Amino acid sequence: MSAILFGSISTLADTSELQRRSFNEAFSAHDLDWTWGRDDYVAMLGSNGGADRIAQYAASRGVEVDADAVHATKSEVFQRLLGESGVEARPGVTETIEAARADGVKVGFVTTTSRDNIDALLGALAPAVTADSFDVIVDASSVPAGKPDPASYVHALEALGESASDCVAIEDNPGGARAAAAADVTCVAFPNENTADADFGPVAETVSTLDPAGVRALIAG
Repeated sequence: MSAILFGSISTLADTSELQRRSFNEAFSAHDLDWTWGRDDYVAMLGSNGGADRIAQYAASRGVEVDADAVHATKSEVFQRLLGESGVEARPGVTETIEAARADGVKVGFVTTTSRDNIDALLGALAPAVTADSFDVIVDASSVPAGKPDPASYVHALEALGESASDCVAIEDNPGGARAAAAADVTCVAFPNENTADADFGPVAETVSTLDPAGVRALIAG
């Protein structure tokens, strides 16, 4: 057997700018005079974890904030925006999932975001992509450490009963790509609009549209 592992929310739908907007609305809700411009946000995307980004930013400004509380508000805003925005699956995503299903290839969704965020995304993408599209869904509660730690991929491989050599990961950010590499999973870089110029490291290829046959070939190879 084999598996294709989608590595984050923005590998399914490009939500990067919705994420940035959600951070800024959360800052306002917590009376913080912060605004993350696009260049600021892009510079932060080398690592994963929104609460950590907030804490690091606060430290850089010499202020104390409850990063977890601000991030919780950000998640609430993000989930609302997902429902309002009419997001669509990225090019080639539904075709890749459908082709995998037809070929008997397993499909995983391997994130370290919250299950609430995942549910909001899949609700917005239904019926094109739903929870039933995946053989395993990994979220923040599944593993002790977020990416770039490989724990989420290790967990997915164990749950699927697959070896790393028989799988390919699709990642939209460098932290996710490093997590896949650390788990010895071949990775396709599928940058979102804010990571298009990022250094993904030693990935198999970088694409703007997923090609089902191309992704499948990486597993076969």
